[in-house]
Amino acid sequence: MQLTYSEIITLLWCCGMPNICSIPVDDKTVRVVYCAHTEPDIRIVKDTAIAEQEDRINEQIKATEVRLITEDNENIGVVPIEDALARASRAELDLVEVAPNADPPVCKIMDYGKYLYNKKKKERQARQQQKQVEVKEIRLRPKTDPHHLGFKIRDARRWLGDGMKVKVRIWFRGREITYPELGRDILNRVAEDLNDVAIVEQAANMDGRSMLMVLAPATSEKKKG
Repeated sequence: MQLTYSEIITLLWCCGMPNICSIPVDDKTVRVVYCAHTEPDIRIVKDTAIAEQEDRINEQIKATEVRLITEDNENIGVVPIEDALARASRAELDLVEVAPNADPPVCKIMDYGKYLYNKKKKERQARQQQKQVEVKEIRLRPKTDPHHLGFKIRDARRWLGDGMKVKVRIWFRGREITYPELGRDILNRVAEDLNDVAIVEQAANMDGRSMLMVLAPATSEKKKG
């Protein structure tokens, strides 16, 4: 339904609409605060999709009385909902139910659109700051010579220093699978050599025809120790 401003006033004065309401006008939301024997207070507010709301705001608030907190964080005390809504409208802000389970509910005057924008911005920044842990893998054989093993351990040390996890896998061929202790000895040596920068997140265990151990970067406390 699309209405003009004059049609809104006619509805309010002649049809007995609620004291406070929001009506779509020219693809915008118009909030009208009407008090008997006075001219209606009409202002255009940013339309907020119901799906994005996590709080009851303005005329969605069902309580007849609320404990009111102003936009300056002043505790006004318990007031009728009509007074709280009128005060929010005069400040050209929204009334938001921030503690619906309180008795009476606690409502705060704020710019709800700006509040949602800042909240989503912080959530987006937090997601961007969450570091995805990369996992590297080194593959060895039961008969890997010590020189080659040293190179692999240096690679693992560098990756762990960069905050990555490292999978250390021993591949068995043929009858080597019958001597798992050879692979376990190599994995124990790797874990011992990297003990200052890594913790064993997953102990050596058989994984098909291979034996796998997972190392994770050590905590700062362990590195200092």
